[in-house]
Amino acid sequence: MNPSSSGWIEKFGHLASRHAEPFDDFGQLYQALRKLGFSYGMNIGIPSFIDPAHKLTQDEYAKLNLLYGLYATYQLRNRTVRFNYFLESVFNFYKDLEVGRINFLQKILSGKKTSSQLEKLLDSRIYLEANMLSKTFNSIITNSLLFVDVLTYKHYLDGHQQLRLYARNLEFVTINITSQALGSKKKNPTDERLRELFRSSITYMEDQEAEPDLSYRAMLEDYRGTGAARYFLDVACLTVWEDGNLEFRESDFVFLLGEELGLDREYVRQALEDVTRFFGSHAGEISVLNDGRFYDGMSQVVNKLIRRNSKRLQNELSQSRELMYLLSKSTVRELTEEEKRKVQEQLVDIFKSIPSLAIFLLPGGAVLLPMFISLIPRLLPSSFDENRVDPEEELEK
Repeated sequence: MNPSSSGWIEKFGHLASRHAEPFDDFGQLYQALRKLGFSYGMNIGIPSFIDPAHKLTQDEYAKLNLLYGLYATYQLRNRTVRFNYFLESVFNFYKDLEVGRINFLQKILSGKKTSSQLEKLLDSRIYLEANMLSKTFNSIITNSLLFVDVLTYKHYLDGHQQLRLYARNLEFVTINITSQALGSKKKNPTDERLRELFRSSITYMEDQEAEPDLSYRAMLEDYRGTGAARYFLDVACLTVWEDGNLEFRESDFVFLLGEELGLDREYVRQALEDVTRFFGSHAGEISVLNDGRFYDGMSQVVNKLIRRNSKRLQNELSQSRELMYLLSKSTVRELTEEEKRKVQEQLVDIFKSIPSLAIFLLPGGAVLLPMFISLIPRLLPSSFDENRVDPEEELEK
């Protein structure tokens, strides 16, 4: 399965209908999503029934986990899921949530099928708002507040209205919890990156640059004993623990918050242990905790662009025997300057014919060409339709 090429949602439905076991309640689902890092906003895994076609990037982890969270939430209310009904439900949910945002609606209504429209919609939820160059240089940073969508979808399935206000309040409480949690601890180099990650992920709050507002604490009563209460607590635990240290004042803040959310001290203690275990096992995989290097980040971008356009690239490359020869030759020895010039000229022609590769034509894009050339032989697979579902395996419509 390739979550970066068209058809991935239909493929997900095919796999989920045969392997995704329903949860007994939302609490079980929440725990499962937390183990994947989704509830923390820092994805490190995907459901076991999904077999990816390649090593996944952060945005691909997030995309799969978001759809899984929505699917499992729907499954709690509909034990036997007809996947096309689920897609319609999610699609209508997002349309209701985004009423009045014309650009958003134009984006998601441009597809022919609900699944293809939903693929574009989920992409719009995963990526932080940025221009193309900014997004490229920060491609491993994705929306950290996606669990708000799952909570709001549950609210929607429960028959409630005013979805945008509900989502706005969830973000408002979350952002202010992180601000107060950061204020309760000694400053360290990752604090500002974590703060910026959460603030960049805001979708539903009107004033995204607003100063911390302690009025959120008066709202906590409304969330006592709910899935949102667990989420708010985990956000607080994550924020105070991201430096790998917990002092008395920080601990005091977390336990007080747990009490206001109707969670007992043992649950709070366990939540702190869980986030400690999460960071201890996966700190190296969490991009916000690491400065990263230019090459590593760009390599991920180029890697993903090749995978997304692998079929088109194969078709274009196969039409140039000389280019194929030179690319193969580059894997065993250094090309001459004249050979490199020929490769670059022919690749530029290919980039012009594939819109999503236009980034290599932008100012500065030339520095990525050597990386692109080195990755092509390793990343073009022999089969390019990873999301194909055989006719006899089509989902029941």
